[in-house]
Formats: sequence, structure tokens, C-alpha cells
Amino acid sequence: MQRLGILLSGRGSNFLAIAKAIGEQRLPGAEIAIVLSNVEDAAGLAAAHALQLPASAVPSVGRKRAEHDAEMIARLQQHKVDIVCLAGYMRIISPAFIAAFPNRILNVHPSLLPAFPGLDAQRQAFDYGAKLAGCSVHFVDEAVDHGVIILQKAVPVNDDDTAETLSARILEQEHLAYPEAIARVLSGQYVIQGRRYVRLSPQDGQPSAIGEK
Repeated sequence: MQRLGILLSGRGSNFLAIAKAIGEQRLPGAEIAIVLSNVEDAAGLAAAHALQLPASAVPSVGRKRAEHDAEMIARLQQHKVDIVCLAGYMRIISPAFIAAFPNRILNVHPSLLPAFPGLDAQRQAFDYGAKLAGCSVHFVDEAVDHGVIILQKAVPVNDDDTAETLSARILEQEHLAYPEAIARVLSGQYVIQGRRYVRLSPQDGQPSAIGEK
């Protein structure tokens, strides 16, 4: 069984999408080992408790980043976490954190990276006049929204969209993309070539010819 550690700071909608995927057997062999938040009253923690999942807060306010990250790492290791999933975790991951879980930290970002990294990506895309937006699930490295992309899902920007309606449609795709990306990583059927994530065929172990994102 592969053990997931979920990090969140808010409502945890992507966490709930992952939990739902596990419940529906779309993530076979996966379980949520621990849900952690840097915000004591995060709604996602209450949601985790309602699902009877281990969950606790490790408040970050007033603490040095190194000290806080060390406790987060210790909690994750205590629960023998294999993959760390950032689900609306509003903290920049430190190099020490990344080193503790190399190529095992995933994040979902509401844009088609490398376009519109950082905060409020949906509004960035809308204000820029982009005709295509979407979301990306990627490995986390030391730069913000920069790691190797596992998959992306595109969302057209309609003429009658607002930043809010666009954000809502992107979020729907995030809820589909994140469990799918986790399943791909847990399968082990991939290689990383430079910045490219390449899926492998389970039949012969060779790179798949399917040119999908």
C-alpha cells in the first residue's frame, strides 16, 4: 500500500477529490496516511476528521521556516509517507523539505505551466487575454511552479467568462487531474528525461507512443 501525505492550508477541495478517488477505487493501492495543515482552523482538517482520517495542524505563524519544515518532515516520516501531495498548501517548500522526499512531492497549479506561475494564476490568464487556460500537476522542485510536468488539462476561455467562472471550471479539471497524476506516479511506469515526464508502456517497458499530456 502506497501512503499519501496531504498538505493543505484551506478548504482542501483537491484533498477531497483525492479521497473520493481512493474511495471509488480509482487509486488502487493508495491510502491517505496523514493530512497536515499549517493553518490551525483550516476547513480541510475538519473535512479529514469527518472522513476519520489522521489529521493535525502544525501552525507556521511566528515560526522560522526551517523549524516549521523540520516538524512537517518529521510528521510525514512518522506516518511513513511515500508521496507528498500539496493540496492548496500556501507555503513555499524549502530545499530541505524537497531533499527529504526527492521526486516524491506533487503539486497542482491552475494554469498550463510554464504560463502564469505564482498566485492567482486564473486571473492572470483571464487578464492577459489567454484563449486557453487549464491546470498542471507537476513534481515540486526548488523553484516556484517549476518542476517536471506529469499531466495537464486544458480549459477554453469563453468570451462570456469572468475570472471567477474560469476559476471554477479549472478547479473541476484539477479534481480530475490530480488523482490521475497520482495514479501515474504510483504505477512507476514512467521515466524523467531532462524536463520531460515520459510514460512507459506496461507491456514492454518502452516509452509510450501516446502523445497525451
